[in-house]
Amino acid sequence: MSAARPPGSPKPSGQTLGFMQQLWELSHALQVTSKRMARTLGVTGPQRLVLRVVGQVPQITARELAATLGLHPSTLTGVLVRLERQRFLERSVDPSDRRRARFELTARGRRVDRDRKGTVEAAVRRALGRAEVATVTHTQRMIALLVAELARSE
Repeated sequence: MSAARPPGSPKPSGQTLGFMQQLWELSHALQVTSKRMARTLGVTGPQRLVLRVVGQVPQITARELAATLGLHPSTLTGVLVRLERQRFLERSVDPSDRRRARFELTARGRRVDRDRKGTVEAAVRRALGRAEVATVTHTQRMIALLVAELARSE
């Protein structure tokens, strides 16, 4: 995954820089794992997350999916198009509102949805299993604070 810092290598001083270094390391590890997933499963980490949500909520709309993932719908459009093109997802027209599309997994998408080995999700599940509930709760709060602050800075 990410390269461990060699012993004796400089460490950022101060709480903010140290925290940012850890976030950078996490981001890098997520990217490395996502690229490996693309090679082994045919989808990246974010694409698999979309497939997992669609697998849990068949017939979900793009707007509902974006809200679930905390994304703007336009951010999700490219991901949905790629997953459709690769035949992981199938789009159908909502009979009650023909302007709205609904998504469900294809047989190929269901296979990727079931596959756990080598995924970001599997690593997260293992880490959560080793952490105390209070640690997870505090981490979730900190991530929410960071997201809110970064969104405010835009």
